[in-house]
Amino acid sequence: MAKSNPFAFLSFLSNFVLLVVLQFHVSISLESPTTESVYVPFLRCLINQTNSADEVSNIVYSQTNSSYTSVLQAYIRNSRFNTTSTPKPLIIITPLEEFHVQASVICAKSIGIQIKIRSGGHDYEGLSYFSNEPFIILDIFNLRKITVDIENETAFIQAGAILGEVYYRIWEKSKVHGFPAGVCPTVGVGGHIGGGGYGNMLRKYGLALDHIIDVQIVDVNGRLLNKESMGEDLFWAIRGGDRASFGVIVSYTVRLVPVPEKVTVFRVQKFLEDNLTDLVVQWQQVAPRTDDRLFMRLILQPVDSKVNKGQLTIRASVVALFLGDADELVSLLRKEFPLLSLTKENCTEMSWIDSVMFWTNWPNGTLPEALLNREHSANFLKRKSDYVQHPISKEGFEWIWKKMIELGGPGFIFNPYGGRMNEIPADSTAFPHRAGNLFKMQYTANWDDPSVDADKIHITQIRRLYSYMTPFVSKNPRSAFLNYRDVDIGTNDFGNNSYKQGEVYGLKYFNDNFYRLVKVKTAVDPENFFRNEQSIPVFPNKE
Repeated sequence: MAKSNPFAFLSFLSNFVLLVVLQFHVSISLESPTTESVYVPFLRCLINQTNSADEVSNIVYSQTNSSYTSVLQAYIRNSRFNTTSTPKPLIIITPLEEFHVQASVICAKSIGIQIKIRSGGHDYEGLSYFSNEPFIILDIFNLRKITVDIENETAFIQAGAILGEVYYRIWEKSKVHGFPAGVCPTVGVGGHIGGGGYGNMLRKYGLALDHIIDVQIVDVNGRLLNKESMGEDLFWAIRGGDRASFGVIVSYTVRLVPVPEKVTVFRVQKFLEDNLTDLVVQWQQVAPRTDDRLFMRLILQPVDSKVNKGQLTIRASVVALFLGDADELVSLLRKEFPLLSLTKENCTEMSWIDSVMFWTNWPNGTLPEALLNREHSANFLKRKSDYVQHPISKEGFEWIWKKMIELGGPGFIFNPYGGRMNEIPADSTAFPHRAGNLFKMQYTANWDDPSVDADKIHITQIRRLYSYMTPFVSKNPRSAFLNYRDVDIGTNDFGNNSYKQGEVYGLKYFNDNFYRLVKVKTAVDPENFFRNEQSIPVFPNKE
């Protein structure tokens, strides 16, 4: 005869009392949803779906919860969307297990509330934690398990991990393996890899998404699917096609790449007074075509002149990673890029993991354990993007410098293409920006002043710079990079014109791949449950 469990009745009683309290707490009214009217039915549904009242109550935060604000703000990386007037989620869910994600999707759908999916919070326009319609946040930062298999040269990475954790766990197991993803260690894996995963090994190995072997995604029906069960079309779409339009990414399995025991880095600065224009013209000729082991980022900023006090000048910073030794790099660039005047003294040989920290601008000697730190200071920022397909002339750059100095604020980051990116067909994944691009441009504006006037000034400046660049960048469409999210290029209000609105920004982000993405979206999420202001729309109803 089985023994009675003295705690079973107490557990049952606890759950029963919680359900009774929920029943009488408040009546639901989703015509004008509030945190109370959403919290109660959502929590009730979640308990029913998971059979775990105690655990569920600890992962759902209403606006009245004492930890709500700290949980919300922990992964807001753009202070523009962290003000008292910013619309807040009615509740936040922080799942601990995959089945929590599945249940959350089912429950959000059942009560008809918009769900935002957040991993690292680096979305430049805050679309993972901000909306003008009532919404809840599914924040997956607790799902961050990483398993590295050096024998098979793969890694299993849950979507709530950050890049720094990924790089550190690889380094723990091997000093000659890496992963070709971004240079900011606090970026969340979920959005970064799915949207492209651009980094400083791009010319050698392509994008992070080019190394995805498998994906786990929770679909609109709450099913946990992998590559085999989701089918070829959905697997294609979530590699570069705004994965949040199709479901909740739970994990990736990726291939690792080989890296030398020693790599070489350098950072060289030049000013307008140092024949900078000719240097930048030459950079265009060299950076996209040189040895594919070499990645040379070019950063252009208006700064105070040291020569002409009280005036602005342009500073160029060339920051590089070379998967080889310093002697070979110096010899290469003396021939191909003589205007840089690179010497061995400019170069530093180091391990790949140390190069990750060099690119983060951390002091020399910083230990790799720093990559595990999830804290990230947020400032006010705006970003935009472009692709350059034909070299800009010397006269063109001289005109650009004048406009940058007139504006006095925003700058550029030029990221070279070529190498492996020229070899991958534009339709092999949903990410379309491959051969034919010399470099990608990121427009950058940062400020500390929280006033509304400061927002207007800096955003107006960067928009003007973007307008000035129209003659020099891609056309029909003027392409943009999804992970440099920019609502200026179009948004969707989910009304009767939803498809046409989506086509405006969709063609810029995805070029002709947009139409296949809409086809997949219509097939897997016909009611457009997974949506944001720039999500993939569904085809219009023909009725």
